[in-house]
Amino acid sequence: MIRPMANDAWITEFQVCPSILAADFGAFREQVIELMDAGARTFHVDVMDGHFVPVITFGHEVVEAIAGEVHARGGALAVHMMVQEPERFASDYAKAGADSFTIHVEATRDIHRAMQIVEEAGMIPGVTLNPATPVAALTEAARYARNLLCMSVSPGWGGQKFITATADRLPQLRALARPDAGVEVDGGVAADTIVGCYEAGANRFTAGSAIYKQKNPGEAYQALVEQVRAAGASIA
Repeated sequence: MIRPMANDAWITEFQVCPSILAADFGAFREQVIELMDAGARTFHVDVMDGHFVPVITFGHEVVEAIAGEVHARGGALAVHMMVQEPERFASDYAKAGADSFTIHVEATRDIHRAMQIVEEAGMIPGVTLNPATPVAALTEAARYARNLLCMSVSPGWGGQKFITATADRLPQLRALARPDAGVEVDGGVAADTIVGCYEAGANRFTAGSAIYKQKNPGEAYQALVEQVRAAGASIA
């Protein structure tokens, strides 16, 4: 079922967003519940097709499998498409329960039309770009996007080292963002990088290994939240 965008304030809130790419797939649902019990509300879902990036990950069925639990507790599912011509799949992910749908400017021939398709499907349209692509490539797309995602690693694999140039790119994305748009950082977000991302202008911090690969994911999530809160962010 396509969900209406009646309550989309979460896109501009300060949030730490667990990335399920790093989850234990043998305990997938249990870890989602554990992290929601710890306070998490938005989950980041990386979709890779083996073409735009070498890796293949989830289909829309994964979104569908957790959407009921996440939405019942006031959460959201943010899909990040590392897929060639991702707009082809917008309807499938909307029906599965995705709340936002972020696409790479390098992956589609018509970014404006692609984001129209996403919005018409009932999701928040977002746009991102590879670390080697100049931020200026998003100047036009930022007029229409509600989420500007800054890749702080090369897309395709979890567990990569944070690219330090992200600190220069995040303020540029924040300057491009509409007043009703969020700025997200994704990749290598951990205890030693998250505060710098906040100070550079991000409001949503997507973390995979720093949460899921720890002994207690719920406690790891809460520790990251506390770091950002101590730096001045208002996180519920």
